[in-house]
Amino acid sequence: MNKNSKNLRVRLPALIFILELIIVILYFCFVTYDDQTNALLQNKTLPLENSLYQNYTFFADIQMMIFIGFGCLLAFFRRYGFGGMAFNFLVATFTIQWAILVQGFFQFCYDWKIHLGVLNLINAEFACAVVLISFGAVLGKTSPVQLLIMALLEILVFSVTEWIVVHYLKINDAGGSILIHIFACYFGLGVTFVLYRPSLNEGHSKETTSYQSDLLSLMGTLFLWVFWPSFNSALTLKGDDQHRAVLHTFIGLSASTITAFALSSMLSKNGKISMADVQNVTLAGGVTVGASVDMMISPAAAYVLGVLGCIACMLGYKYLSPFLARRLRIQDQCGIHNLHGLTGLISTFAGICAILVASEEIYGPSLYQTFAYRAPPEGDPHLAELQKLIPDLQAGLGRSAKEQALFQLAALAGTIALSAVGGLLTGLVLKIPFLAAPSDEQCFDDELFFAVPPDYNCVNGPQDVWSYVLKDTSKTAEPE
Repeated sequence: MNKNSKNLRVRLPALIFILELIIVILYFCFVTYDDQTNALLQNKTLPLENSLYQNYTFFADIQMMIFIGFGCLLAFFRRYGFGGMAFNFLVATFTIQWAILVQGFFQFCYDWKIHLGVLNLINAEFACAVVLISFGAVLGKTSPVQLLIMALLEILVFSVTEWIVVHYLKINDAGGSILIHIFACYFGLGVTFVLYRPSLNEGHSKETTSYQSDLLSLMGTLFLWVFWPSFNSALTLKGDDQHRAVLHTFIGLSASTITAFALSSMLSKNGKISMADVQNVTLAGGVTVGASVDMMISPAAAYVLGVLGCIACMLGYKYLSPFLARRLRIQDQCGIHNLHGLTGLISTFAGICAILVASEEIYGPSLYQTFAYRAPPEGDPHLAELQKLIPDLQAGLGRSAKEQALFQLAALAGTIALSAVGGLLTGLVLKIPFLAAPSDEQCFDDELFFAVPPDYNCVNGPQDVWSYVLKDTSKTAEPE
């Protein structure tokens, strides 16, 4: 691949300006304010009843996860810190803009207008998280042009999948274990399967970390860890359901964290703790409690799920990821199959178990709020009785626990199928030659796409620092 094919001077600005033009036109034609942001309607409600005051905290917390948490976490390569953080910034910003439109057409559109409010932004941030998780599978091996096109296509596939799962299968997935983690995982694996690079199977000279990059990545982990309860509870039913979601997420994360330290030391030949384990495996509990996060599973069950997720994630990093790269041509750069795929599967089956045992003896009448599709249908006498106890209870579909569990399984299978096929097709698009993909030798290197500072080569350690000092000294000592 010649050098000109990697020059972004034309390709990146052209793509961004075209995308911006399309987005501006679509916003102008189709996006307006929702009832909570329209000044003409504000005299009908009290200011403090505005949805902003109920949802802005969640929006801000998820913003921290998207831009700081993911950004720092992806900056673990010593020579690809700019790429990890800056491309995360670029892709996340574009993805949220695009998701507002695409999700809006499916979920928030009536009278041919997308009605925009803070809930749209939260949903768009969830869609953005999907893209950033998938980004982890191809980290360091793609250009910003490829990443923007990947985001453009992934949001389309995700929105269609979300529409099918939410509006037709109607499942319980408060923490997004199926729609966010599993979708993102198998889409990303589909992309990286097509973009397979045989020469990278034995490792790459720049595929290394440093003391500073590991610290920065750990900072990203801490941001994700702290704000994960908001991520899992943002769209749950206000009240006790949301309260349980916060508790279960914290307990699951706590359990996976201390288990990760124990397993990291135990599975190491010299008994030392790996920073890669601390950066990734500690987060497993936040995923494994996701599908059942708002249910009455008990704090003990949340703890067990955190431990199980940690074990699966750790073993996946140690044994499954190398197997996938050698045998199945799946080079999962950040191990998203371990942190999001395996744990997402555990979470889904845990959610199904919680659905099967859920009853009025455990939940009382609120069973039909937590599991809205199990509520009696319109016209059922039992619905009238329940509405005397819960006046705002809506009619449901009258599903049994077994029926709801089957719909959960159908959603799991459908999501994996659609995401994997979407990822494979997207990977084929990303192989188009003029998208400025880096060569194998130039992977994991900021210098290809960024104007790096003079001390860039010092990131390789003390030897490079000393070489840089000597080089700089010799320049100043040269006679005029």
